[in-house]
Amino acid sequence: MTGITSLDPAFAKNQSLIWAAHQLYNTLIEVDSNLNMVPSLAKSWEVSDDRLSYIFHLRSDVFFHDNEVFPGGKGRKMTAADVAYSLQRITDKGTASSGAWIFNNRIATNGFSAIDDTTFRLQLIRPFHPILGILSMQYCSIVPHEVVERYGKDFRRHPCGTGPFRFKFWVEGQALVLEKNSHYWEKDSAGKPLPYLDAIKVSFFDNKATEFLQFRQGKLSFVNDIDPSFKDEVLTKSGDLRKQWEGKIRLHKHVYLNTEYFGILADEANPLLKDSPLRLKAVRQAINYAINRRQLMMYLRNSIGVPAEAGMVPAGLPSQNERFVKGYQYNPAKARQLLQQAGFDKRPMPVIKLLTVAIYADMASFAARQLEEVGIKVQVEVVQKSLLLELTSQSNAAFFRGSWMADYPDAENYMAMFYSKNPAPPNYTRYQNPAFDVLYEKALMTTDDSVRYALYRQMDQLVIDDAPIVPLFYDMVIHLVNNNVMNMHANALNLLELKTVSIKK
Repeated sequence: MTGITSLDPAFAKNQSLIWAAHQLYNTLIEVDSNLNMVPSLAKSWEVSDDRLSYIFHLRSDVFFHDNEVFPGGKGRKMTAADVAYSLQRITDKGTASSGAWIFNNRIATNGFSAIDDTTFRLQLIRPFHPILGILSMQYCSIVPHEVVERYGKDFRRHPCGTGPFRFKFWVEGQALVLEKNSHYWEKDSAGKPLPYLDAIKVSFFDNKATEFLQFRQGKLSFVNDIDPSFKDEVLTKSGDLRKQWEGKIRLHKHVYLNTEYFGILADEANPLLKDSPLRLKAVRQAINYAINRRQLMMYLRNSIGVPAEAGMVPAGLPSQNERFVKGYQYNPAKARQLLQQAGFDKRPMPVIKLLTVAIYADMASFAARQLEEVGIKVQVEVVQKSLLLELTSQSNAAFFRGSWMADYPDAENYMAMFYSKNPAPPNYTRYQNPAFDVLYEKALMTTDDSVRYALYRQMDQLVIDDAPIVPLFYDMVIHLVNNNVMNMHANALNLLELKTVSIKK
């Protein structure tokens, strides 16, 4: 696992932080392994007819972890006031939470309120169906105000929540140890208290190769993903365990709500596009036809993931975009025909620069070679991740590698990437299409799921036809797990659920 910079859920913006926060804290609702919204700190909820008001009925048997800030050092009971405080804190400029955007232009003034100790009200400005999914995000973890106020910015090193594990110690860049919360409120189906494990140790390594060697020596119980330099040793080209590993370790694979893509800047007013062939839809479509995604998956990914031959929305979501949206299959003849239409049979095409990060350089080079075959010259430039984020956020990259992991299980999260009123993130391509915006706004107001799903698919098709993106593949969660680890499951958000895991002696 890569390093963790904070244990404050207000900053849980990447997988490492989300995984840690999920062990320490709870949210009002959770996403189960089938991506359904299920009760957590809230036992039940009601939605008003106008879908602007949500009333949550909270559990009354939940306590914060013991902490010296509380009287006698004993964790106090969690109430609706804590929920209102925690959610308000995300929107507070003083917190500077990386999750502040989740409530942007959505929550009414004084929209978070405690009616009594076990009843919390959320008030929206306009209907927003995915709000329950947003409340399941780690940003929305419930924290006690006393502990946050005592430690201020240093709350990142003194976490206190209601989750199945509590903080023990953290040596930054080396290891994090969490211990069982013996006052945890959840029980298994047989009435036995959770969690089963006494403690969790998270180890941090600078590179995946060291991590894999540690796993191979039995020093780690599981690893997420696999270093490219080892994947051929462990996996066949079709993505199964090689014979020599069978019976020694277990391979868990699962649909992952993450789409890997190349983005193309669509803002024609941007000087970057002044003389760029990327301005032309025919060229963008040609790029899509020229890449053999199936080959890319087999040779570079050992079939971990699915070639993205539909829209932007990956498999695993109820709208089933991957079944109904028509994307691009490998067709170099069609790519050449489109380039001819765009006039590039009579004049040379300028070189296009593709920005990527080191870990995806092989994928960018693979695509560049295939684009060259149809007459599109691409120069791959490898930059630091932080620089790529800065360039794409400021519209200073015309052609770039990107990925979008779902924040919550709803196709709206992917469609928000193309809504013209959204800044970057999420609209890194600066895509603008009035017809798309109308459908997007309509989908937000729709109460009927099947109507909304149909709208998502229409939007996805519009984007694919305009081609401001080149979807490459829909990702897959891959875990290598030791044989003594029991009951470990992933869901499509790759949320690490450890409260039900046990180790076989």
